[in-house]
Amino acid sequence: MQAIILAGGKGTRLKPYTTVFPKPLMPIGDYPILEVVIKQLKHYEFNEITMAVGHLRELIQAFFNNGQKWGVNISYSVEDKPLGTAGPLNLIENLDDNFLMMNGDILTNMNYQAFFRQHLDSEAICSIATYKKSVKIDLGILETNKLNELTSYIEKPTLDYSVSMGIYAFKKNILDFIPDDSYLDLPELVKKLLEKRERVMSYQFDGLWLDIGRPDDYEAAIQQFDDHRMEFIRE
Repeated sequence: MQAIILAGGKGTRLKPYTTVFPKPLMPIGDYPILEVVIKQLKHYEFNEITMAVGHLRELIQAFFNNGQKWGVNISYSVEDKPLGTAGPLNLIENLDDNFLMMNGDILTNMNYQAFFRQHLDSEAICSIATYKKSVKIDLGILETNKLNELTSYIEKPTLDYSVSMGIYAFKKNILDFIPDDSYLDLPELVKKLLEKRERVMSYQFDGLWLDIGRPDDYEAAIQQFDDHRMEFIRE
């Protein structure tokens, strides 16, 4: 099975760490976060891996080479200019009829194979792994009617949302919705699919998940990895 890993971003929210170091190589325990991802993908039988690289790509390529060390075949798709999170798909040759795509900075114990199997069974053009995230609002929330009369007052509520985990599965014909050599992010691509009434599925996951996009998230990921190491490392 084939997996595409997005590893070309500049990681601006993690500066100054990522000024001279690509975010996917940030250490989690004894491993770069991307090595944890590679081990997991191998465990779930994703043996053909393409890394979409750009910023500081030489360091990523030097570390992972062709993937032989991990028993996978790693190739690279190089962005000469930023193409967003969806645009790089048009640069990748020999895409499978269905493939997994994910960010390279995700720490999760999700079963990628189970997610991909649901995608295949659904025959959707796109499946998105989702996670329930609670957001605390540190303000009083007021609700009013059309006459501006107060109808409800909720003090500092906690709201639950289903958020994208940064893990997707696509049919190959997703390329029909991605313009050549143009910048396009995944949220815009999904909105386009919904406008065209294409079938898009959600896969609700309730295990462990964090990305390391911000310093606070990175520190939390380090602690979570220490606490649940055997759930993340797949040999």
